Amino acid sequence: MKYLSVFTLLMLFVACGSKKEKENTEELLTETKVEVPNSNIPFPIYDFDGLEPLLKKEGDKTYIINFWATWCKPCIEEMPYFERTYQEQKASGVEMILVSLDMPSMWEKRLVPFVKKNDLKGEVVILDDPKMNDWIPKIDTDWQGGIPATLIYNKDRRTFYPHGFTYEELNNELNKFIN
Repeated sequence: MKYLSVFTLLMLFVACGSKKEKENTEELLTETKVEVPNSNIPFPIYDFDGLEPLLKKEGDKTYIINFWATWCKPCIEEMPYFERTYQEQKASGVEMILVSLDMPSMWEKRLVPFVKKNDLKGEVVILDDPKMNDWIPKIDTDWQGGIPATLIYNKDRRTFYPHGFTYEELNNELNKFIN
């Protein structure tokens, strides 16, 4: 019985130590950005601090910033409208940045093939920042984080759209910026 009591105390001690160690490990993992080997990823990979300057460019251009992912059906459905609009409006000083919110495990197997297959002409960048609750309100205070979502801006105007677009809707909104 004496050995059983000692064994039980020892197990409690080990279990408590393991729980604390597990909590410390989980905290460390959430605070540490895990680098994924990206030698086959041809797009820039940003945390929000790296992406933020793309959301505040100055000059005479109008910027379309589309937040999307390959796993998002409405995002994929509207992508041809963005590409078509960009090709038609590029000469009017329109720039398009497609911000992929795909997970790192999807970059090589889904994102890269999708961009190549669809011959996307807009600039594709990856946002890899797990602190969504910090960066989502910096893009728009009313955005809940759903995608597709689009920011259109120039030096005179800035509007955030937390929804998808048809070709006509996108052009109507863009024309408010370039006319």
